[in-house]
Order: sequence, then structure tokens, then C-alpha cells
Amino acid sequence: MVSAVSAVPAAPSHSAEEHFAAQFAYETDCWDVHEAMSGGVPDFILLDVRSPALYAKGHVPGAINLPHGKIIASKMAQWPEDTLFVTYCAGPHCNGAARGALRLARLGRPVKLMTGGITGWIDEGFELATSPAV
Repeated sequence: MVSAVSAVPAAPSHSAEEHFAAQFAYETDCWDVHEAMSGGVPDFILLDVRSPALYAKGHVPGAINLPHGKIIASKMAQWPEDTLFVTYCAGPHCNGAARGALRLARLGRPVKLMTGGITGWIDEGFELATSPAV
């Protein structure tokens, strides 16, 4: 009997290798972001693309709050054109990080998404920072 898992055959190994290798150009994970943020000056800007109220309740330390709908050329002009941005939102159930990443890509900016978002950050055992609501 064929299961739903094997009903569609797996991709050939060379195709799977290309696919999974390409993911690293688009994504990073919470652990790598934590290591980079803890190690001094990171080589990217971490953007929390959620609302200011959610950011105030808890965010990744060092992240800048810029809701995805407010990612526009004039706001991004404060950073050099080659600045790498990493976006995150609430977690796997939220597409805000992808929305923010798309807006950055449309502006010609290098961008990656932090998979897992806040949910992944907490799952890894990392602390959140809080700030007064604006």
C-alpha cells in the first residue's frame, strides 16, 4: 500500500540538493541569528515586521520594529544599498516576515527571512526584550 508520503515520488538527489541549498540564500534560523546578535556587531539588520504593540510585548533583542506595510524606499534610505536585512514575525503561522521580505526584495534590497519567528526564538530557549508601548 502506498502512503500519502510516498504517493508522489521524492525528487532526484541532484534536484533535492539544488532545492535545499537554495533555501539558505532565502532563509536563516533563530539559532544563527542569536549567535550573530550575541557575538558583537551583526552583519545584517534584523527587522521585526509586526505591529509596535506586539513588538513592545516581546521582541528579539537588537531588532528594529518596522511593520511590513511601512517598508518603503524613503525609510530604507538610512541604510546602504547593500545592507542585508533579516525579517521575522510571530512564527510559522504568520506570513508577515515573507511580506516584509517581498517588499525589501522589490526595493532591490538583500533579504533573508528568519524561520520560526518569535515562536522559534522562544522554542530555542532565547529571551525576548520588551519596551514601552508607543
